[in-house]
Amino acid sequence: MSDATLHATSHDPDDFAVQIADQVESFLVAVTEVAKGDEPESAIPFLLLEVSQLLLAGGRLGAHEDILPDERYEPDLGPEQDVDELRENLARLLEPIDVYSEVFDPYEPRKAPVPARISDDLADVITDLRHGMAHYKAGRTTEALWWWQFSYFSNWGSTASATLRALQSVVAHVRLNQPLQELDGLDTDEDLGDEALEAEAGRVMAEEIAGPLGLRTVK
Repeated sequence: MSDATLHATSHDPDDFAVQIADQVESFLVAVTEVAKGDEPESAIPFLLLEVSQLLLAGGRLGAHEDILPDERYEPDLGPEQDVDELRENLARLLEPIDVYSEVFDPYEPRKAPVPARISDDLADVITDLRHGMAHYKAGRTTEALWWWQFSYFSNWGSTASATLRALQSVVAHVRLNQPLQELDGLDTDEDLGDEALEAEAGRVMAEEIAGPLGLRTVK
């Protein structure tokens, strides 16, 4: 393992676990607070920052050697905490830019982008992270790290990465005063090709969403 990888993952496994758990907990708390809608003017920049920081934790998990759980079967955690209210609150808060287009896997044969929702993505990521946090708070540190690493590769890593690109794109469009295509009328339950995306997408100016989302445009 290289020096860079050792530095990224930390020499002490206990320190590594604490650092990852702290980053996960910070993300969970921050997104939950954003979803309350008390400060809509700062929602997009704040989410951009939080998702970026979470992906640093994901990168460290990805660079780490495979983590194996202590037990063969995962202990029962009971019912999962419901995320529907959080998802709905985020959807209302992000309504002007919630829907975006995404390519699921850049290494698959070329496929048309599909519509996705930032609110759905964040809720899915939170579900994965909470699952691992339940293990961590129960004292099953290795189980928590295993779950976070496994789900980073299988789900939340790619989901958070797509969300980050969408958030960064919104900020870039607004700051550079470039028009945005309005995609929130698309059906996110079905795949649409390029022509369908273009046909259904209306044109809205970046200034129309800049104010409510706490962003500024280039004059």
